[in-house]
Amino acid sequence: MSRTTPEPAGAPIPEPHHQTPAKAPEVTFEREPLRLLNPLREVGRMFILGLLVTREIFRRPFQWREFVEQFWFIASVTILPAMLVTIPFGAVMALQVGSLISQFGAQSFTGGASVLVIIQQASPLIVSLLISGVAGSAICADLGSRTIREELDAMRVMGVSPIQRLVVPRVLAVMLVALLLNGMVSVVGTLGGYFFNVIMQDGTPGAYLSSFSALAQLPDLYISELKALIFGFIAGIVAAYRGLNPKGGPKGVGDVVNQSVVFTFLILFFVNMVLTGIYLQLVPSKGL
Repeated sequence: MSRTTPEPAGAPIPEPHHQTPAKAPEVTFEREPLRLLNPLREVGRMFILGLLVTREIFRRPFQWREFVEQFWFIASVTILPAMLVTIPFGAVMALQVGSLISQFGAQSFTGGASVLVIIQQASPLIVSLLISGVAGSAICADLGSRTIREELDAMRVMGVSPIQRLVVPRVLAVMLVALLLNGMVSVVGTLGGYFFNVIMQDGTPGAYLSSFSALAQLPDLYISELKALIFGFIAGIVAAYRGLNPKGGPKGVGDVVNQSVVFTFLILFFVNMVLTGIYLQLVPSKGL
């Protein structure tokens, strides 16, 4: 028989080991409202940048050389794509509207209906997509690369405002190009619609022109140019804001370029809806 060795007198008796249960993770909702407010903060900062740019426009000296260079660059990369997009778009609109109207026996109004759609809606949207996709991405990439190289910080140290020196000429160049490009797109789209309606759908030139003069009015052209001007300003502001705030080095510049294009598309479509609704409520349609 084996005998157990008795514990020495006075030895402490070990306490049983109890494992502390793991605490359940606490679920807090404090950060959720902050995340939900991030889009509103971004819109507010873009609005503040727009106010700063508007104020800096009247500050002297104005950077004419930078403005001319940016205007020429934006115009050179958007004129040809705008024409190539407008011709098939105007053809599709003319063919679709013509086939729809002919079912109601009102083929003589094809010209006026298709031209109104092109001038009021299609032309500003085509311009906005090209401006935001081509010019906006170039502006965002340029400013983003300057930011990560700390060129803007060096300008601030020397007392030069980056907004007045770099952002203002680019925004004004985008606005002017959008304004002129909208007129060109309207003309090209109208001529394309005329060609496809008269040649492809056996329409008459007199009916096309008479319906256009009967339905169209000068405020239609005014709202189209106003849309192009506003769209150019928004595209320039969004591109400049994202370019001034990149994160993550060179990879962050690529990310903000993609974000600027997407944000501009969303904002422009929403603004177009608002402007169209206001215009249709304030300006009565021209009667026959």
